[in-house]
Amino acid sequence: MHRVLVPLAEGCEELEAVTIIDLLRRAGIEVVVAGLREGTVTGSRGVRIVPDLSLDEALKLDYDMVALPGGLPGADHLADDRRLTDLLRHMHEAGRFVAAVCAAPKVLARSGVLRGRVATAFPGVLLQEGHPDISSDAVMRDGTVITSRAAGTAMDFALALIEALAGAQARDDVERGLVR
Repeated sequence: MHRVLVPLAEGCEELEAVTIIDLLRRAGIEVVVAGLREGTVTGSRGVRIVPDLSLDEALKLDYDMVALPGGLPGADHLADDRRLTDLLRHMHEAGRFVAAVCAAPKVLARSGVLRGRVATAFPGVLLQEGHPDISSDAVMRDGTVITSRAAGTAMDFALALIEALAGAQARDDVERGLVR
């Protein structure tokens, strides 16, 4: 079974976080939700989410993918966490998937993961990070790096993550159940 880490920080975008977690679990993928600190995480809209583990506990496990929800100031907190940026570099160097949506591609940029990659993000985010290779696609996959634009593309992003890990059939099965 595939395992995905979804790290959460105070001020994360709840819609993106819950969409990623929900759809991946529908596909039978093990999702570990980890707070940067112990305890409840409050999102950018005041929704409280109880992580499965703290990031320190979660880092004891191996992952096939790390998927970052965006939102501000959540993405800034993720980018400032050395444990997470080190993990992202390690995952990328090992050829494992790293994924981010909305403002969170800035975390990939600051980690060096986007160097030489085309990515997408919330408008203006990657330019502020000095990353010139920007796509306007809703979801962009460049090798093992998957990025997406915003809360409005979260469902397509999560479906792309399913396809990357479990294949097109798993993606189609989950999407069919969503009745879009």
